[in-house]
Amino acid sequence: MTEHRYPHAKVHFGVFVQGVNHTTIWSDKDSGSQIDFATFREIAQTAERGLFDAFFLGEGLRLREQRGQIHELDIAGRPDAITELAALAAITSRVGLVATQNCTYNEPADLARRLSGLDLLSDGRAGWNAVTTDNAWTGENFRRGGYLDHQFRYDRARQFVQLAKQIWSGWTEDGGKEVEFRSSQFDVRLVPSLPPSPQGRPVIFQAGDSSAGRDFAAAEADVIFSAHGSDHADALAFADDIRGRLRSFGRPEEDIRILPATQVVLAERESEVAEKFDWVTRGQVTGQTALAMVSQVWGKDLSHLDPDGPLPSEDPVIAETSQTMGSGQGGRDPLAVAAGWRALAEEKGGLSIRELIVETATQRRTGFVGTAAQVADRMAHFVRSGACHGFNISPYIVPGGLDEIVDWLVPALQERGVYRTAYEGTTLREHLGLRPV
Repeated sequence: MTEHRYPHAKVHFGVFVQGVNHTTIWSDKDSGSQIDFATFREIAQTAERGLFDAFFLGEGLRLREQRGQIHELDIAGRPDAITELAALAAITSRVGLVATQNCTYNEPADLARRLSGLDLLSDGRAGWNAVTTDNAWTGENFRRGGYLDHQFRYDRARQFVQLAKQIWSGWTEDGGKEVEFRSSQFDVRLVPSLPPSPQGRPVIFQAGDSSAGRDFAAAEADVIFSAHGSDHADALAFADDIRGRLRSFGRPEEDIRILPATQVVLAERESEVAEKFDWVTRGQVTGQTALAMVSQVWGKDLSHLDPDGPLPSEDPVIAETSQTMGSGQGGRDPLAVAAGWRALAEEKGGLSIRELIVETATQRRTGFVGTAAQVADRMAHFVRSGACHGFNISPYIVPGGLDEIVDWLVPALQERGVYRTAYEGTTLREHLGLRPV
């Protein structure tokens, strides 16, 4: 086991409400509406009861598509994130409120002012998950249309964040000072119209995992929302890479908090763990979901197939597709994936389409599965070895899925001295232990 480099570190939690997707058991009778405010109120108040750092809201600017068609298994119609979080600010007092907002299609002066307004209304609890978008269908919502190549997305994002920071720091006691910013993406001159909140400015989250995304985070972000939180060696390698990049940008190694996305499945007794995990996995993979995932690999609509039947006998379509137009292949070789799935289905005695997708999900086993004591021990090891600072949890049931985390896991962590027993500050920056700005 890796030596604990940070023996006094505490686990930080956020809750990530990403919408309907194949990790949420959206068909369960206890799954709430993604439009009804009561859903978001319950999650945010449960997170605050559990002393979470933040409530983290995902958002899209357009309905998700695949191969030019609306993806029917995704959220439709969720209210604007900043509007939602402003309403939650009125009924919470400590938990941070993080809005996902796009750098590719927003404009800095407008977004900086709206985020600053949320920060003021919440007394310094706002955060901004600064994302970019490469899909062309989102661009069709905007006058310039299209999309930016990967390199230019991060050029724009970095300039966007730099300009926002200048706007937020541009207020003086006798009013704002003029901010002038000229770059390859922006030509802006303005006077800030809002004073800073108690935390100075919104906390900046970033989730890009490419080399350019990691550099962007190391240069500008306060928190990284990573995908490296299941395998300890992988998480530690990612964290060490970020620490190295921070040094190269002249920042202290501990200037960023790393909160990987994760799912937690808890059972009260060890003998119940496997059954609970199987129930969650099978709830996540409906027949419709299984067909959609196979369709992504085969490159064509397979919704007419029986999910309890075998994989298609024909090979996948090899077509020129890209994620900009909603391909779900993610760079994988479809022929290789299909061959691997066929071999796995045969090895396991002739798995159906749905059984195969359940099996692959079980093999991946992302996140944390076990009793509260088992998960608490593993999370403590992650944090105290320097692999991350905590976790951004996606409940498998919304809104009630967070209750087990708060009622079972949080006390187990507190017993081990690796989780706060009360909020020690009032702002999101204080919760995260970030230095003042």
